[in-house]
Amino acid sequence: MGCFASKNGDTKASRTARWRSTGIVALRDSKLKTFPDEVLELDRSVRTLDLTHNRIVDIPVEISKLINVQRLVLAENLIERLPMNLGKLQSLKLMNLDGNRITFLPDELGQLVRLERLSVSGNSLTFLPTTIGSLRNLVLLNVSNNKLQSLPESVGSCFSLEELQANDNVIEDLPSSVCNLSHLKSLCLDNNNVKLIPLNLLKDCKALQNISLHGNPISMDQFQRMEGFQEFEARRKKKFDKQIESNVMIGSKGLDVGVDL
Repeated sequence: MGCFASKNGDTKASRTARWRSTGIVALRDSKLKTFPDEVLELDRSVRTLDLTHNRIVDIPVEISKLINVQRLVLAENLIERLPMNLGKLQSLKLMNLDGNRITFLPDELGQLVRLERLSVSGNSLTFLPTTIGSLRNLVLLNVSNNKLQSLPESVGSCFSLEELQANDNVIEDLPSSVCNLSHLKSLCLDNNNVKLIPLNLLKDCKALQNISLHGNPISMDQFQRMEGFQEFEARRKKKFDKQIESNVMIGSKGLDVGVDL
C-alpha cells in the first residue's frame, strides 16, 4: 500500500474531504503502484472507486473496510489475484477487472449477492468458480479474452442474466443450464471452439435476440435446424427493425445472423 501524490497540488486534507463528501474516488492514470492508504482510511464513505490504468499489483485485504462501495473499477492494472475476503463488499453492484493478470476468481465472489455487472475480460482465467451461480442479480457477465475451456453448470442459476460475453476463449461447449436463463438477450461466443450449443437454447431462452458464434466450428445449417430458430429469428429482426426506426445505422453487410457460413 502507499500514498497518492496529487497532480494538481491538492492537500491531502482537501482531497480527502472532497472524496468523503462525494463518495467518489477517481484516480485513473495516476501512476499508482500500490493501493492508496488514504482511500482505505475513508472506509464507509466510498461509494465509487476508480483506479483504472495504474500499475497496481496487489489488492490489500483491508479493502473489506469499503463496505458501502457500489462501483469498483480496477481495469488496466497488473493485478494477479483478488483477496479472499472480497465477499465482504456486500454493497457492490459493479466490478470491472478488465485487462489485468488474474488467473482465478475466489469462491467468495459468490457472496457478492447484489452484484449486477461483472467484467473480467482480458485476464488469464482458465475456469470460473461454481459459486458464480449465487449471483442472482447479475445482469451482465463479460469473461471475454481469457483462457476458459468451459463455463460452469452453475451459470444457469444467474437467473437475471441478460448479457453473456465470452468471446476469444477456448470454450468447446456450453452447459445445458444456460437454457434456464429466461432473461438472456445477448450471447456472444466469437472465436472459441464451440461445435454444438444446447438443443433447447433457442426454444427456452425466449428473450434471446442476439447470438454471435463467429470463428467457431458450428455451421449455419446446424443453427437453423434447432428448435425455436424461427421464433428467435423473428425476435432478432424485430430488434433490428426498432433500431432502424430509431435511425441506428446497420453495417454494410446487413443483418448479422451471428454464425459464419
